[in-house]
Formats: sequence, C-alpha cells, structure tokens
Amino acid sequence: MLSRRHLLSRGLYTSAGLLLSKSVPAIGQAMASPPQVRSEVKLTRYVDPLPIPPVIRPTGKPGEVVEIAMRQFQQKVHRDLPPTTLWGYNGTWPGPTIEAQSGQPLKINWVSKLPTTHILPIDHSIHGAESSIPDVRNVAHLHGACVLPNDDGYPEAWFTANGEHGPKFNPQPSFYPHCQPSTALWYHDHCLGITRLNVYAGLAGFYLIRDEAEKALNLPSGEYEIPLMLQDRLFHRDGSLYYPTVVNGPKEHPIWVQEVFGDHNCVNGRVMPFLEVEPRKYRFRMLNAANSRFYHLRLFNADNTGKILNDTFDVPAFQQIGTDGGLLPSPLELRYLLMGPAERFDVVIDFAGLEGKSFSLINDAPAPYTMGGQVDAQEVMLFKVTKPLQGKDASSVPDTLVPFEALQPTYTMRERLLLVSEKERPSDGYVITGLLGNAHWHEPITEDPKAGSTEIWSFVNITGDVHPLHVHLVQFQMLNRQSFDVQTYQQTGKLVFTGKPMPPESNERPARKDTIKSYPGYVTRIIQRFDLPPGAPTTPGDELLYVWHCHILEHEDNEMMRPYTVVI
Repeated sequence: MLSRRHLLSRGLYTSAGLLLSKSVPAIGQAMASPPQVRSEVKLTRYVDPLPIPPVIRPTGKPGEVVEIAMRQFQQKVHRDLPPTTLWGYNGTWPGPTIEAQSGQPLKINWVSKLPTTHILPIDHSIHGAESSIPDVRNVAHLHGACVLPNDDGYPEAWFTANGEHGPKFNPQPSFYPHCQPSTALWYHDHCLGITRLNVYAGLAGFYLIRDEAEKALNLPSGEYEIPLMLQDRLFHRDGSLYYPTVVNGPKEHPIWVQEVFGDHNCVNGRVMPFLEVEPRKYRFRMLNAANSRFYHLRLFNADNTGKILNDTFDVPAFQQIGTDGGLLPSPLELRYLLMGPAERFDVVIDFAGLEGKSFSLINDAPAPYTMGGQVDAQEVMLFKVTKPLQGKDASSVPDTLVPFEALQPTYTMRERLLLVSEKERPSDGYVITGLLGNAHWHEPITEDPKAGSTEIWSFVNITGDVHPLHVHLVQFQMLNRQSFDVQTYQQTGKLVFTGKPMPPESNERPARKDTIKSYPGYVTRIIQRFDLPPGAPTTPGDELLYVWHCHILEHEDNEMMRPYTVVI
C-alpha cells in the first residue's frame, strides 16, 4: 500500500491534498476504462468573458416564498458554437445565486416547466430510472444544508411538470431554516437514477449564507466577490451537449458510463472564459460541480492569450479562508487546490501590483483521479489584470477568521466501518456498479444514529477510485486516513493496517466538511454530530430519512448511495 513516506519520496504528497500520480496502480483488479471520448469541436481558449450568475436576495420577511422554475432554454457557451440547449433553474446555467441570511428562514417553491422528453440518453436498466416512470423528473437538493427530511431533496421525492411524483414527494415548498454560519452551499438536482443527466444538463446553482461574523471580517465583497462553478462538458458541432454512452457495455447496464469526462472546462457555464480584474484582492467562491472530474489547480504566468510563459511560483498565492461548511479559523496559503466533486473552496487572490499581467488557471489532475486514461482537460480560465483600480482596496484577510468547535473522539463513541466497493466485469475489470456498506439502495437501512449523538464513520475503500463521499444533514470533521492491506481485507474481512494514521490535510481540519475524498487502500475517518434544525417538530421514536453517497454522479446513480435514518 501507499505509505506517506512512499508518497513523500515521489513528491506526491502536497499541502493541497494526497495527490497520487497516474502511475499508481489500481487496488485489486485494474479497472477498465472506456475509449476516450472527445467533443466534435476544438474551441479557442479564453475568448469569452466570465459570466456572473444572477442573484436572488430574499427580503427576510417571515413566511417569504421564492419560486424557482426549471426550464429548457438556449445559451451561448462559447463564441464559436451555436447556442446550446440546456436545462436550468430560472432558465440559466448556472442557476441564480441565492444569498440568504443566517437565522432568517426561507421557503423555496421548486417548479418544473421542463418538457416531457429528456435531452440526454437514459439507461432504463439503472435502478430508479425504469421505463415505467417519467423520463423527465426532478427534485432539488440544497447540498450541505441542515434541514428536515421533507426539505432535503430525497432522491425518491421527484415530481414532473404535469403533476406526477415519486413516493417521497413533498407537496409543500422546501423550508430552509438557515441555522448555519456563513458558508457557500449549492443546490442541484438529486433525482434517483438520473442525477448525472439532470446536473449535466445544467441544473445547479450557488446558495450563499451570510452572517454578521463574516461581515465584520471586511473580506473582499460586492463586485470583488465572485462565484466560480467548475464543470467539464463535451459538445457536438451544432452546440448541443454530448453525453457519451458505452459501446459493448456490461449487459446489466448497456449504455451507462462509469465516469464522464469532458474535454472542455466550463466556468459559470462558459467554456474556458477570461476574467478582467483590478490590481487588488478578490474573493472567489469556488465549487467543483463536475460529474466525475477532480481538479488540481495552479496559477501560471501567461501572456494575454493564455500562453504559459514559465512554471515558476512567482504568481499570486491562493489564500484559502473557507471550505464546504464555512470559514476556517485562520487563512491558509496554498499554491495548489485539490477539489473533488462537490467540494467548495473559499479563496482570496491578491492581484495588487500586478498591472498588465495575466495568469492561467490550469488543472493537471488525471482523469479518472488518480489513475488517468481519459481526457485531461487542462485550461480552466484566464485572469487578466487589465482593469484600472477603482479606488483604494480597503478589504483585508485577517489572521484570525472565526472560532471553531472541534469534535473530539472518545472511546464511548460509536464507530461504523463502512465498505466502499465496486463490482467489476470479470472479463476486463469494467465496473458494473458501486456499493456503500456492501448494500444496494433498496436494501434495509443499516446506519441509524440517534439525534444529537456523535459518531465516527470510517470509510474502507477497496476500490481503485478516489470517491468523494457526501453525508446529508451534517457538517462533519476529518480525523485521519490510514492505509490497510486490501487483499487481506478481501480474503478475511479483517483490517490489517500497513501505516500509521495520517493527519488530515491542512485545509481539512480544523474545518467543517460535507464531502471528503476517500482514497483507495485507505480507511478515511470522519466525526459528525447528528444535530437537527433547532425547534424541529419531532416525536420520540421518529426515524428521519436522509442519504449518504459518492458524489461522482455516475456512481451515485448506479447504487453508490444509501439511505440512513436519524432516530429521535
């Protein structure tokens, strides 16, 4: 197995994360990859300005209801492509950024105005996507939010434009109590069996919660705070989305693709855009909203066309000030950012004194991460320090941000060992399905923490993939990772550790997280308290239904998702 010493000797363990190389072998049988798929077009980089999503700011009045409609529309994604048919919240990709205040609840009425025919291919053999139910159905999930089950976007709570709905459908507007500190959440489709298609079609948006503690820090704000939603896509020549299907796929799922990687990176719905900035500090709310792609990001000196001039680190640093669940206790200076699907990074970049210079944001993460073999989309976006300074930059990044309450493990806490596994086709190792806890979606629930209790969940990854695992309801904290002998575990079910526990990465603890990278051949331990929203109307004996899953959407859709209950 891969020890920390081994990684250090190869220069692969960085302050930004446990970065493994393409040459690292898969655990167990090597996973087969489908042939590389590329768009029908080659697009010029950095010719379109970065779009900024529209903003919805609720009034904060009691009982306020905001209506957001899912619509089919057309949008230009690149200068040289015809308009692309997409699905989006309020008819935009990404959807509008919702800015809410902590402590001021909000109701959102999610409405479907979508057609009855999907714009992407559906594999009806996937559980939850059978041909007996409507092809177009949706349910919105506010990722990272502390909410009651009816408002969580349960995968079987889907509905359609003509009134059909799933067994867990909530006819009321979703209620978001905003009982969390300042943070960047995001909302996206979460429909059982077709989440990967609905998100790929464009159904995702930012959701920012503000509070007084954030306001007091005097961070860059207003036009100097910019959301960056990173996604990769494939396109046909006519501008339409290209979502690949498998030729000679497993008989169980004939067209499902085990992971999808586009050859064009999109930021805020635009292919490889540029952003003109002033020579001052900017705050970027970064989100990896890709289906399967990991991003390992670095800034490079470039000319005004994006051509890289050198690979020195004489570039602005990333000052990370927050992660999934909100602000860090203090800033962290990084040269690389490693983002798994669904992770959010809150960073400040200071362009002061860099007038006239340009910086390319480049991704060098292999796909799949960490083995490679698929399209490595590198160019993400270009920063051009070409706007004149509008006035003195009075913003700051203080040495101390917000207090942090660390959850401490004790001997009396329950620890759950949760297997992360894949079923492979014997002939070539092609993945047929993934499992969590060695169980399918429909099988009896095995995770049942009590409300208010604190538990340790240990993810035992025997696959060859890095899986970004997401737990609904909670913001957890990372404890450690520890390598183990996979072959012994597979043969005997016993955990034999091959290394000492590795501490979390510098931006994983102290930090509130809702998505964590589970590496192959490692046990990844998190600690979490299962708190419900304050004042939640509950009755002793109630069992509240949530889910946990891999956030590689192709995995999530094909059994790598499990329900769990919080017991009152």
